[in-house]
Formats: sequence, structure tokens, C-alpha cells
Amino acid sequence: MQIDAFSGLFPLMSTASPQTVEWLLSVAIEHEYPAGRAVLMEDAWGNALYFVVSGWVKVRRTVGEDSIALAILGRGDFFGEMAILDESPRSTDVIALSPVKLLSISRESLIQILFKDPQLHHRMLQLMVRRLRHVNMRLQIRSSPPAVKLAHTLVNLAENYGQESDTGKEIFQIPYKDLADVTEIGVEETTKIMEKLQEKGWIKIDSINQVVYLINFKQLINLAGKV
Repeated sequence: MQIDAFSGLFPLMSTASPQTVEWLLSVAIEHEYPAGRAVLMEDAWGNALYFVVSGWVKVRRTVGEDSIALAILGRGDFFGEMAILDESPRSTDVIALSPVKLLSISRESLIQILFKDPQLHHRMLQLMVRRLRHVNMRLQIRSSPPAVKLAHTLVNLAENYGQESDTGKEIFQIPYKDLADVTEIGVEETTKIMEKLQEKGWIKIDSINQVVYLINFKQLINLAGKV
């Protein structure tokens, strides 16, 4: 991947120097995984920082035979930084929802470059704070109606990872169980709301291509309470 393309794709790299980006690309390792494959296992957290070049993944917590999706990440995002910085064990893993391409930077390389490039260090802190604000927002709307919470999830996924198309903002068709988990509502509620949104013409679901088009994005933003 070229330096400009890497910096443009990943907001984390937007303020890093060209020298930093060039060096990171020289030490990065490429990975490709099919849908359903474990990308990062519970005991591997803290070994590397991962960049999502393409595709979608979920971070899940597993307890016994049960698992709960905690977050959905897509193209341009990254994961693994907190485990590197606090050096604590994790009880979560990362699963590919679609075919994914990743780049990984080893823990040692990341720590080394963070000390050398304060702009990158600052940018990482900014994005980590943004994630905390997102968690706070989820807590604030926890008591909201299920439709509002689901609209909030769809809007956030589209704003963070959606692609523009002639039909509307395009996101991956996330399994309803995972969509329900991250929204903190039931699977049955998720199914009914998605069907209702499709009937109203606000979204279009293309199950063959595993795509959801957010046709009336303005209405979804209003429903989510985001003006």
C-alpha cells in the first residue's frame, strides 16, 4: 500500500509524518481471512495493533458457549491498541464477519514509533477518547425505545464505515444477532424494526450481496436523535 493511500484510509495516520507512515508500512504484516474466521484470539491481545484495510469484523466476548458482540468495526478502523498500552489480559476475540484484509504492527514497533512521533501518539489518544464518548452515548440512550437505539447503531456504522452509492449509504448486512448485541436489544426486536424500516423505504436489504442500503439517511438520523 502506498503512503498517501494508507494515510488517507486510516484517520489514525492523518497527522503522522510521511517518514512514520513509510516505516510502519515497511514493518507491517498483511493478513487475509474468510468470513467466520477468528482474526484475533483471546490470548493474542497485546501482541499487535491491527488495521482494517477492507471488510468487517466484530469484537465479541465469550463466556462458556455463549458469545456477545461488543463492537462492529469496518474499513479504516483499528483495534488492539488498548491491550498493548495497558498490558492486561483480554476475555474477548475478533471474528471476521466478511472476508477481511488487515495490516498488523507488532507491539514493539508501535511503542517504538509512538515515542518517536508525538503527533501519532496524540492522534491515537484522540481516537481512543472518541471511542469512550461513543460508549457514553450508548449508556445515555440505553433507556430509549429499541427503534431509536437501532437507528443510532445504523447511523454510526454508516458514518464510520459506510460507502456512498447511487442507492444510498451502503453498509455490510450484519447478522441480526450481532446487530442486536451491539444495540443492546433483542434479536426479535431487531428483526421487526429492520423489516419495518424496509417497508417504510428508509433502508433496502440486499441479502444476495450482503448489503444494506440506508436510503433515507436523514430520517434515520432524526430517528436516532442526531440532528
